[in-house]
Amino acid sequence: MNNIIIGIILIFVVLLIILLTFCLRIVPQTQVYVVERLGSYRASLGAGLQILMPFVDSVVNKVSLKENVLDYEPQPVITRDNVTIQVDSVVFYQVTDAKLFTYGANQPIRAIQQLTATTLRNIIGEMDLDATLTSRDMINGKITKILDEASDKWGVKVNRVELKNILPPPAIQNAMEKQMKAERERREAILQAEGRKKSEILIAEGEKQAQILRAEAEKEQAILKAQAEKEKQVLEATGEADAILLVQKALADGIRMLNEAAPSEQVLTLKSLEAFAKAADGKATKLIIPSQIQGIAGLAAALKDVVKE
Repeated sequence: MNNIIIGIILIFVVLLIILLTFCLRIVPQTQVYVVERLGSYRASLGAGLQILMPFVDSVVNKVSLKENVLDYEPQPVITRDNVTIQVDSVVFYQVTDAKLFTYGANQPIRAIQQLTATTLRNIIGEMDLDATLTSRDMINGKITKILDEASDKWGVKVNRVELKNILPPPAIQNAMEKQMKAERERREAILQAEGRKKSEILIAEGEKQAQILRAEAEKEQAILKAQAEKEKQVLEATGEADAILLVQKALADGIRMLNEAAPSEQVLTLKSLEAFAKAADGKATKLIIPSQIQGIAGLAAALKDVVKE
């Protein structure tokens, strides 16, 4: 009897464990479990411990709320000028509604992929090759807007779309490389020509400045020389004037002293003789002496002899 009771208890424990296994669910963070009850949608269970009704409730989808990336293979796209290019795109999306993501479309990820390819063909088909290569940001913005609006009913938020690479045909690539090479050579030639032009302008300006500086230096030197010559002449004239003034002053002092001494007629006669003697020291070869002075000259010679004795 005891063995039967123990067996029943064990069976009950096992059934309880199995029941708890079916009833309890631990939902991880950033995930949502979509639960159906008898085939109908019941709830979207968030993170934490969740209880289900065994054999009635079932988890039909486990949806991640993290941002996901769809990296597509390069696809051929024809531009408006009939050039076939290979476009490699990447889509960044995030599930915002687990219920719509589960029931909104049969395969929402595939639907986004197909919609991305179709939108790329429509947008690039209206553009030339050159515009396509230089308008990636515009293309990314247009595709993101169209996909975001279309995926709302699927519970998906398209954050952004990026064109990883745009590959033209090999012939077009070679032509573009040649064009870029020619453009680089043209820019290089322009830069060299501009450099030579600027160099010549700088040299000419430098020579012009040098000539101006030399002319200004010569002008200043001539002005200084003229000022020095003028000052020299002024000094010489001043010296001559001072010398004349000194001579005249000496003569005036001599006359004054002579007047003060009240000289006799004989002294005046002797001074006259001295003046004639000085006049005779010049280059004149003839000297005319008045007759009155001749007698005085004899008297002066006699007085000289008396002084010597």
